Amino acid sequence: MIQHWLQLSLPSGIGPILGRRLIDAAGSAESATQLTRRELAQIEGIGLSKAQAIADSLTVAESDAILQLSKAADHGAKIISPDDDLWPSLLKPLPAAPLVLFIMGALEPRDLNSFAIVGSRRCSHYGREQAERFAALLAGAGFAVVSGGARGVDSAAHRGAMLHAHGRTIAVLGSGLDVPYPPENKPLFDQIITRGALISEFPFGTPPNAENFPRRNRIVSGLSRGVLVIEADERSGALITARLANEEHGRPVFALPGRVDNPMAAGSHLLIRDGATLVTKLEDIISALDPLPDDVHQPELFPNDTQPEKSAIIPPSNLSDRQQLILSQLGSDPAAVDVIIDKTNLPAPAVLQELTFLTLRGLLKRADGQTYIKV
Repeated sequence: MIQHWLQLSLPSGIGPILGRRLIDAAGSAESATQLTRRELAQIEGIGLSKAQAIADSLTVAESDAILQLSKAADHGAKIISPDDDLWPSLLKPLPAAPLVLFIMGALEPRDLNSFAIVGSRRCSHYGREQAERFAALLAGAGFAVVSGGARGVDSAAHRGAMLHAHGRTIAVLGSGLDVPYPPENKPLFDQIITRGALISEFPFGTPPNAENFPRRNRIVSGLSRGVLVIEADERSGALITARLANEEHGRPVFALPGRVDNPMAAGSHLLIRDGATLVTKLEDIISALDPLPDDVHQPELFPNDTQPEKSAIIPPSNLSDRQQLILSQLGSDPAAVDVIIDKTNLPAPAVLQELTFLTLRGLLKRADGQTYIKV
């Protein structure tokens, strides 16, 4: 039950790593909440001195969990745990992943293809413009754009994603979902709820304390197939996200170059110096992402669009009808996007997104500009 995951997540003395140790020792979240002082003392990282305090905090957290469930219902929010089918699959293998997520809006299967854009709160006009531009391009290529809901680059990225008719965006907050921060972004968050999701690991009523944001950053990275840093100075929290992506999550890091005399670009330039992929166009991102694993189910991008006739399909395994149709129109000669659109009679946004996914799967490659060839 989600109540037991909540009960483990709420005490200040139990973080995600220790919480999972309790679950592993007890066999389930429910059993973990009922561990005795003696049983707790035998778990690595606790010992006799901490066991009683943890047992007491779990008892207090029982009523707190019930209160959080009530608040979630009042706000139209969901609370999910790793036991839920909705739990983001990219978060599952991460050892410090949260025990629960509070969600307003909706996560969808296609959010597997998420990409993070992060950067300075005090970004330049150029930084804001490029964050919006790349978010719109990524949304058009079938990615849900993930960011932290902050001022500056984050806000521009969320807005840019929603410029596309089918664009989705996910904002990960460093406060409770009922404590919008920054407060002036409340209208933006309301819009995001209709076009994606607001997410937080923090319970309702949690203020935006400074220590919350590094924890927030690991979720931004963990949800994403890669991270693009638009503008960041040398002490920016965006660099924390980039480090987590590269060193702990094994995700590629990208950076947009800026003016050499702009201190807000110093962090981005350091990332490029240290091996981040320099980005000037969408293709720089697409070409550097790893293919999707063969065992990952590829979700439908536009489930309500008209599907192609089955007779037009050549059946490679584990592909949607639309992806098979596009593959059937490609051969050893490069084909331009507009030609593919004409041959398949599919909507242009759908073709662009499917071409991106087929490229990520390693079935197509970009020949030149907007032309593609079958691998």
